[in-house]
Amino acid sequence: MRRSLSAVALATSAALVLAGCSSSDNAATSSSSAAPAASSSAAPAASSSESPATSSSAAASSSAAPAASSSEAPTGPLIPVKLQLQWFAQAQFAGYYAAAEQGYWKDEGLDVQIVEGGVDIVPQTQLANGSVDYAIAWVPKALASREQGAGITDVAQIYQKSGTLQVSMADKNLKKAADLKGKNVGNWGFGNEFELFAGITKAGLDPAADVTLVQQNFDMNALLDGSIDAAQAMTYNEYAQVLETKNPATGKLFQPSDLNAINWNDEGTAMLQDAIWANTDKLQNDTTYQETTVKFLKGALKGWIYARDNAEKTASVVVAAGSQLGASHQLWQTNEVNKLIWPSKDGIGVINDAAWKQTVDVAMSAKNLEGSTVITKAPEGLAYTNDYVMKALDALKAEGIDVTGESYKPITVTLNEGGK
Repeated sequence: MRRSLSAVALATSAALVLAGCSSSDNAATSSSSAAPAASSSAAPAASSSESPATSSSAAASSSAAPAASSSEAPTGPLIPVKLQLQWFAQAQFAGYYAAAEQGYWKDEGLDVQIVEGGVDIVPQTQLANGSVDYAIAWVPKALASREQGAGITDVAQIYQKSGTLQVSMADKNLKKAADLKGKNVGNWGFGNEFELFAGITKAGLDPAADVTLVQQNFDMNALLDGSIDAAQAMTYNEYAQVLETKNPATGKLFQPSDLNAINWNDEGTAMLQDAIWANTDKLQNDTTYQETTVKFLKGALKGWIYARDNAEKTASVVVAAGSQLGASHQLWQTNEVNKLIWPSKDGIGVINDAAWKQTVDVAMSAKNLEGSTVITKAPEGLAYTNDYVMKALDALKAEGIDVTGESYKPITVTLNEGGK
């Protein structure tokens, strides 16, 4: 096998520790569950540095129950809070930008500064070293950091499903993991490959012998030029890059019918992704931080509820926040991210025990080319807790707010060429 990813695979363990309307000829319309574009959310983990900012199962329960946030308007100075994103401003984080723009955090007495991520920003490291108060990170990468000593806890699981796909042209007929045998398969590496490796292995294939793994850039160029047969993509990002590109065979934008997408949720090897992480020590010992966590979560969840009910307005908020992605792309992204969250039968942000267990199982069992796994043992200590998110949900329900989105329906989004 051509081990094109060997250099990246050697660095994966270390990286994980440090890491996560036009004419019909020019528009693609889709309300399908698969969708994405431009820069990827699954950035390689690296060293930490300062980034731009915008202001505005392991043990599951903490012994110190969080205090409920007050329903009364706050008085006095706002409490400063820093939230670290895991990538640049885009609708992957729509709910947080909506919370800031709508003043939901200020209603809770908080002055939240949204700190953008980037290729050299590792959110969980920023949180563990005290640079920020909360961070958005994928669960597997954060668990790897915890195993190496980072004192962080998942306090709200925003994405209930994985947004990772393996995308191919329809004429390749690659519809399930087993179909990847003998193919050139792209992935980003840096710890983003484990759902793929788990899916290949579950299908009875050997990742080191039965497929040719190729390191892929954070775009879809290699798929579009035929260099690889299948490309890694997020539903809300890179998948849309293809749909925003003209198909040379038709002169029109690619359509979902031109593509196949292997969804790791369907294959049973998906892992939990965007979650809100907090400082474990402060959760257990700092009453003020406990109270702030409930207030912060209440505002954040309310922002995501706003994004659910106001996708178009929310996409515009993200564009105004400085995203480099186009307007139609941001609307697509908002719509697709909503699909990863809603409906949420237990309430937005509640960590599902079965999904957590599957994530841990895959993280402990799926091996990369060098034989490394994401983590070597089940997480210890306070890896996650639903205590704080339940307090936040109770406060929202007391205000008559729908926290489950049982009747949620995605909108139909028309993509323009280049995501404009």
